Amino acid sequence: MPDLSLEIQLGGIVCGIDEVGRGPLCGPVVAAAVILDPARLPRRLLERLDDSKALSKRLREELADLVPQTAVVGFGECSVAEIDRLNILKATLLAMRRAYDAMGRAADHALVDGNRPPDLPCPVRCVVKGDSLSLSIAAASVVAKVRRDAMMAELALAYPGYGWERNAGYGTAEHLDALKRLGPTPHHRRSFAPVAQYMPL
Repeated sequence: MPDLSLEIQLGGIVCGIDEVGRGPLCGPVVAAAVILDPARLPRRLLERLDDSKALSKRLREELADLVPQTAVVGFGECSVAEIDRLNILKATLLAMRRAYDAMGRAADHALVDGNRPPDLPCPVRCVVKGDSLSLSIAAASVVAKVRRDAMMAELALAYPGYGWERNAGYGTAEHLDALKRLGPTPHHRRSFAPVAQYMPL
């Protein structure tokens, strides 16, 4: 389970940053930056926060509601157009920077999930599988996923048939079959191979 060991080791104000949506065939990539206040951290968050992929949908949503009540949270996104123009890695790092800026508060250090640092105005430590090690990164992971899943469920109402409310835009069998039958939507990433093959010539 993640804890505050890395945050304590760094000292000062530490934000955790994570992203959701690098792999899907459609929709934006969403990042979150979170500064936890250990003195105000509810026991529920201390005991239950984990990598968002390890939590049930219901628990993720419950924790995502709790995080902003006792933490500083910022969100950043990169659109499909930006992903296609920049590539997914650069778009992800840009979304992380936007999330940091959206907090409206400077951090002394940033803990970032993964092995590639975004360009931030503070020292950055990359932590592979950070959402299972750092409580701040885990919090960012949870709020980012809940936010993006909600976006994809809303888009699914306008573009039924692809199952985005269930697959969040990932390349499941259901999604790939719909892509073949219905073709790409304006929200599909044209630079991704499974989508590119169905683009009109």
